Amino acid sequence: MASATDSQRLSKAIVSFCLQGSFPEDISKIPPVSGTDLNPTIEALASSKNQLEADIQTINQETLGNVSSWVSNTKKLQDDMIRSKSMANDILWQAEAPQASGQAVQDAEAKADFLCREVQYAQQLHEVLASLCRISRLLSDVERANEEGRALESLRLLEQAWDALNNVGALFDRQWKSLISFDVEAGKFAVYSIVDGGTISLDQAAMGFKAFKEMDERMEQFWRSLDAAIITPRMDKSKTALQAIETEADELRLGDETPESIDALVSDMRRVFTFLAEKLSPDLLKSLSGIVMAEFVPKFIQQWLNPAVPSSLAGLPGFEEMIRLVDGFCTFLTDKGYTDFDELKDWATKAPTIWLDKCRESALSEVRTRLTQGLGASKMVEKVERQMVSLTEGKELATTGAGAAADKDDWGADWGDAWDDDADEGPVPQESSPRPAETRTGQKSEDDGADAWGWDEDATGQTATVKSEATAQAEDDSAEAWGWGEEDAGVKSTTAGEETGAASVPRRERKTRELVLRETYHISSMPEPVLELISAIFEDAATVTKEGGEHELVASTGPGLFSIPTLVLALYRAMAPHYYSLDAGGNMFLYNDAMYMAEKLGSISTAWRQREDLTLRARSMLRLEGEMETLRSFANRSYGNEMNVQKTVLQDLLGGTQSLMQQEDMEAAVASGTAWIRTLASTWEPILARSVWSQAMGSLADSLARRLLMDVLDMSSIGQEEAYRIAKLIASASELDDLFLPSKLGVAAEAKADEIPTTAQYAPHWLRLQYLGEVLQSNLNEVRYLWCESELSLYFSADEVVDLIEASFEDNARTRETIREIRAKPQPVAG
Repeated sequence: MASATDSQRLSKAIVSFCLQGSFPEDISKIPPVSGTDLNPTIEALASSKNQLEADIQTINQETLGNVSSWVSNTKKLQDDMIRSKSMANDILWQAEAPQASGQAVQDAEAKADFLCREVQYAQQLHEVLASLCRISRLLSDVERANEEGRALESLRLLEQAWDALNNVGALFDRQWKSLISFDVEAGKFAVYSIVDGGTISLDQAAMGFKAFKEMDERMEQFWRSLDAAIITPRMDKSKTALQAIETEADELRLGDETPESIDALVSDMRRVFTFLAEKLSPDLLKSLSGIVMAEFVPKFIQQWLNPAVPSSLAGLPGFEEMIRLVDGFCTFLTDKGYTDFDELKDWATKAPTIWLDKCRESALSEVRTRLTQGLGASKMVEKVERQMVSLTEGKELATTGAGAAADKDDWGADWGDAWDDDADEGPVPQESSPRPAETRTGQKSEDDGADAWGWDEDATGQTATVKSEATAQAEDDSAEAWGWGEEDAGVKSTTAGEETGAASVPRRERKTRELVLRETYHISSMPEPVLELISAIFEDAATVTKEGGEHELVASTGPGLFSIPTLVLALYRAMAPHYYSLDAGGNMFLYNDAMYMAEKLGSISTAWRQREDLTLRARSMLRLEGEMETLRSFANRSYGNEMNVQKTVLQDLLGGTQSLMQQEDMEAAVASGTAWIRTLASTWEPILARSVWSQAMGSLADSLARRLLMDVLDMSSIGQEEAYRIAKLIASASELDDLFLPSKLGVAAEAKADEIPTTAQYAPHWLRLQYLGEVLQSNLNEVRYLWCESELSLYFSADEVVDLIEASFEDNARTRETIREIRAKPQPVAG
């Protein structure tokens, strides 16, 4: 009994032979038929037969209607050919008649030409129909051979049918190419309904492609050709000159130069779409419309309409005209039978939103462009603050000369004239040894940028309590950077002369005058353009919110316009730190610029609410308080970040975490630190206001002082040589005092030999450092004097002084006695 494998091998060989006409090359591998089970082979042949029958029946059913139509048309064609032959005979008979007139001859010739073309067309159509008839017969033969079990012959006949069908398709393809022609280089595109010598018309070719299910493919090829030859060259704005589109009977072509305007483009597109609607059948136009609009509309919107949208109210009339033009174009396309251009309709409908988006995009782009161009040239501006001061303060200002900052219209020819009722009290005592107090801002002198002056105590030699509040703490250097509105550090004086007139002071204190304080600083070129942009946006927003105005199209965009400045300022805050940091002193410019913009926004807000030409709606929509506060916070963060960075650099120059006392070359480390502070002072001086600059330098000097103090106080033992070196370090650091001389800060008009620096006014630990140097260079008696008779206790605690004594002196009876005296008087000055 043969195995199942032999049966399958035999079955496969016979089926392959029947279907493909192939036979195994090695006949020895085929088992003998007599000894093999033929049931699998019979079943395989039956399965193949059923499959072929199903395929043939399907093809026959699909082509049955067409074949019947072709047969009917063939019979009609034969009848037409018989009539044509009869008419031709009549024409020949009439032509031979001697009585025929010339007109009759011409008519006969025209009729003969027409009939010749008809005969040629009929013959070609006959060939097509004959081919189709042959295909139909072949399919019938295939079905019959399949029924009779001749599988191999049915496959051969089916292949012939497909070849004949492909020949018919090739005929349609050739005719289509003769009906549609284009020349990309010459800018021409032609569509013919029928051509000389052609066998079918454009509509008939379309019917053929529809039957072959190639309609969409042919229409896509049609559009690609039209786009390459006409549409893309007309819409390419990168070209130096655009050409208008001209039409003839069967042809579109690029003609003379045309303006680069949407009006001209729409006019040309009307010609194109009118031409196509006249040349193509509704079926072709419907198929073409979806392909054309999917590419033309996005290109039209992105390359022409969107760039033409104005970014302000100035171009709004032209924008309104463009919207009407687009609406008219959409109506035209609908009338011509085009579809699938909803995106263009939506663009016209959403015109207000599109205009608002363009305004927003343009505003943000302008800010980005300004930032990328750098800080530009700096500009000096003035900060003005008005304060009410009392009689005593006015007299003190008159004495110190700071009254020059006051508005003369309020105070008279000079300060003394403003207080005529006090003439009997005599002049205010002159200053002999000023003590540092709270910093105020004064008017700019002729030589430097701004004044920073303080209220000084009287020259009576009496004890004064000094309160230094001008400098911000290390943890928050920026919070009080400007120092506006801080409380004056009061200075109490008890001279006999003043006690005499003390009874009249309360009455005079109630008299106040307005004092105008001025201070100058520098800003970059950024704030002014940003503020101008914001003001312009607010003006546009106010205009569109007017009821019954001429801008009804965009009236609904008012709230959106009022929100754009918020986005502008947010973008500025996001991008500015990077671009400002590229310039030396850029972060301080950023601080100044942000504070300046906050101040100007406040002025804009105040002026806005006082305007009479604005509607109530426009007044209520402008809310800048939050933006002003955000800008101030942003400015303070920028200042604080810069100060933290520079303090980190300073600490690195001083050795990082390693104590100065443990470094081999601690003198060089301190010298590097002071040099760095001077470099920053030179960089920031032409940028910052005098008060801010003083406090920034004071903060850095205070950081240096704290580092020296911390490293010295951490020492467990201080020898004589070490004390000497430490004193030299303190003296080296104290050279920074020349940055805080009154003449340098603008408090004094000119430098004096006996000027007293005001460093301690801005660096709280400065006097503590000076007293440390005094202690390290003193003996026990001098230390006792500094503690009990001088002011050492104001800056050091008793425990700290004791620790210094124990580290610097030997432990003996004298040392222990000094320590007992110090501990017995923990607060000698207060006592």
